[in-house]
Amino acid sequence: MSRTLLGGLALLALVATPAPAQQPPSPSEASGTISVIGRARSETPPDFASVEIGVEARGRTPGAALDATSEAARKIIALAGGFGVGEGDVGTTSVNLQPVTRSVRRPDGTVDEAPDGYRATNQVRLRLADMGRLGDLMRRTLELGANRIDGVSFGLKDPDAVQAGLRAAAMRDAAAQAAGLAEAAGVKLGRVVSIESPPREERGAMAYAAPAPMRARKAAVPLAAGTIEASAEVAARFAVAP
Repeated sequence: MSRTLLGGLALLALVATPAPAQQPPSPSEASGTISVIGRARSETPPDFASVEIGVEARGRTPGAALDATSEAARKIIALAGGFGVGEGDVGTTSVNLQPVTRSVRRPDGTVDEAPDGYRATNQVRLRLADMGRLGDLMRRTLELGANRIDGVSFGLKDPDAVQAGLRAAAMRDAAAQAAGLAEAAGVKLGRVVSIESPPREERGAMAYAAPAPMRARKAAVPLAAGTIEASAEVAARFAVAP
C-alpha cells in the first residue's frame, strides 16, 4: 500500500473520531453562588464555680511538713462536702515537698546556705454548683489552715450545648444574609452548596472580688460571677437558582 493511501486513511480516521462528550455545568456554576458568614454570640450565666485552695506549712522534718498540709487538706475536703461539693467535684492538683535553707554568715565573712527544715504544699480544686456559697466556703477554709487561694473561675457544665445553639443561630444568620443579598440582586436563592464552621473559643467568666470591711474579718468573700461570652461563625455558600 502506498504512503499516500496510508496518509489518507489516517486523516479519515482522525476526522471520523467523535469528540468527547462535554459535561453540562452544575446549577451553581451556571447560575453563580452567594457566599456569606453567619455570626452569633451569647452571654450565659455560669452554672458552677471552681476555686483552688492551698495549704503551705513548714516542718523540721519532711514528715512533719507533709503531715501538717495533709491534715489541713483533709479538713478542707470534709468542709466542702458540707457545702454540697460531691466527690467528683474535688480534686488534688498538686502536692509538693522541698527542703528549705537559710543564709548563715561564717566568722570569715562568707555566707553559706544551711538546712532549715522543709516546706510542703497541698493544693485542692473544688467545684461548687451553689455559687452563692463560694465566698463563705473560701472564708471557712482559712479557719482550717488554708493560706493560699488561687484560680477562682466560673464555667458551664455543658458548654457544647451552648456552642450547638450558637452554630444553629449563626446558620440562620447566614441564611438571612444570603436571602437579603439574593433579593437585592433580583435573583432566586437556591440550595446550600457548602457549610464550614471553624472552632471558636469561649471566654470564661471573670471573678470579681470586692474587699470586705476590716471589721468583718470572718465575713464571706464577696464575689460576682458575671457571664460567659461565647460566639460561633458559619461560612456558607448558596447556589443561585436558575
